[in-house]
Amino acid sequence: MALSIDKAFGIHQYTMQVRNHRAEVLAGNLANADTPGYKARDLDFKNALAQAGNLQFQKDSQLEMTKTSSRHFDVNDLPGKEPDKTLKYRMPYQADTGNGNTVEVHTERMKYVDNSIEYQATLQFLNGRITKLMSALRTTGA
Repeated sequence: MALSIDKAFGIHQYTMQVRNHRAEVLAGNLANADTPGYKARDLDFKNALAQAGNLQFQKDSQLEMTKTSSRHFDVNDLPGKEPDKTLKYRMPYQADTGNGNTVEVHTERMKYVDNSIEYQATLQFLNGRITKLMSALRTTGA
């Protein structure tokens, strides 16, 4: 009897990917806290999670392009590649300081810590699932 990864781990495998991407976005905001004109962004978690599941399905059902020469263009670098629709600009809580930067360090840190805690919770859940699967495999002698 075959068991697919999707059935074993459910949506949590995609949740980890989205949480990781959100951590990168928030870290980018923090890194650009002093950059004039930088606009703070965040991930729309619900849309990103739906897109992560769809992208995985599309990836599995499409053939990858193979480069047979180093002079070939990389498809990912071509113009017209779709931008990440899950990223949204954040509305600042404080008034503009005059340089056009909307990053509020205390807000970014709080959101980064929240995201980290949620990532750890998902990781613990997945570890529990893996432990149960390993136990079941040992019990059945497979």
